[in-house]
Amino acid sequence: MNASAPLNDSSGARDKPRIDLLAPPFAGHLHPILAIGRALRDIADVEVVSTEGAQARIRAAGLRGVALVPGADAALRALTDPPYAVGANPLRLRAQFQQALRLQTAFAAALDARYRERRADLLIADFTLIVAGPIAARYGMPWWTSHPSPCVIEASGGPPAYVGGWTPGRNAFGRARDACAAQTVRLFKRGVHRLHRRALSELGLDRVYRDDGSEAAYSSECILALGLRELEFERAWPDSVRFVGPLLWSPPDRGEPPPAASDRPHVLATLGTHLGWAKDRFARTLREIARRNPHWRLHFSDGVHDGDAAATHDALHRHAWVDYPSWIPAMSAVAHHGGAGVMWECLRAGVPSIVLPQDYDQFDHAARLEAAGVALRLRHPREIESALQRVLRGEAGLRPARFVDALRPGMAEARVVALVRDRLGV
Repeated sequence: MNASAPLNDSSGARDKPRIDLLAPPFAGHLHPILAIGRALRDIADVEVVSTEGAQARIRAAGLRGVALVPGADAALRALTDPPYAVGANPLRLRAQFQQALRLQTAFAAALDARYRERRADLLIADFTLIVAGPIAARYGMPWWTSHPSPCVIEASGGPPAYVGGWTPGRNAFGRARDACAAQTVRLFKRGVHRLHRRALSELGLDRVYRDDGSEAAYSSECILALGLRELEFERAWPDSVRFVGPLLWSPPDRGEPPPAASDRPHVLATLGTHLGWAKDRFARTLREIARRNPHWRLHFSDGVHDGDAAATHDALHRHAWVDYPSWIPAMSAVAHHGGAGVMWECLRAGVPSIVLPQDYDQFDHAARLEAAGVALRLRHPREIESALQRVLRGEAGLRPARFVDALRPGMAEARVVALVRDRLGV
């Protein structure tokens, strides 16, 4: 990448470059952006642009926040956490996309007003904020994409994401299946764009793919892939992709402390901060497992950090929220849904896991964890008990410590800082 002088350097003096980080308020998207901001705050004037609901966590990370689109948090929650699985249901996907378009339009207007007053030297936007690119182009600002789920980036070779967590075909038939599925996904995206051409064009999103085949919603200059290339299936990645590793941050309020070591194995189960429609059902299954296995200590986190849910302790220890960095190293195993945050915390701590994906990219994460030999992938809740028995007895053949060295704290942050220094010449 070519270095360039900060856009705001209008005199001879060189002030710190101004970097805006853009993300929705959800943990899986906001927390990696906060980790990026904390890494860059010594070399740049950093502001985190999100919603009102994100401001407390932005301040807790020691960063300055900017709230846009008053009232957006409720609409975003309804969009991303409906009372059902979205999956590949075309009607639900279309309804969700229409809701997302209305919110993107509101954010585009707010960003336009912000940068009309003063440009940033660099925008780094979460991949879900598809209006960041057109806004950056309008005001001549460099724009990068932050991507906590690199598996969903389209790249030739292997199966596409969002088709149920396929692994790459190993023979001619399997490779043909993968190629057909990839073309079907591209046709679907083009069809959705055609149906909403006017609204998308008004946002500056005139096409789905560039002439080189890369996705126009992502930066053509730099996609910060917040994952490990070693965990991904082999594919021909776009030139803009930079694997820097996961960037993790957790709110400083650690909630309940992790349990003390005992002669009974402790197991944490979680479905993250979304998937409200699945949590009570999941908890009922876990409670029955806990009753049949009193020699285990099962803990379930609701992932409600800002709520007032009370902890309950019977056969199943149910917590409103637990701090992954302090809890997961104290666990003998973790049962989770395949969300990026808990996935990386398990890999960093070298703790074995069982994965029961529920929606979105979780099936793709589960496929990669299983292929890497660091987790068991489940298809149904009835498999949880037997899978935990295998893992806790050491009979699952997992290698949970495989990526610990590659995930040492500070490595991903250093890579991001180096890329930004090179781009902005600081």
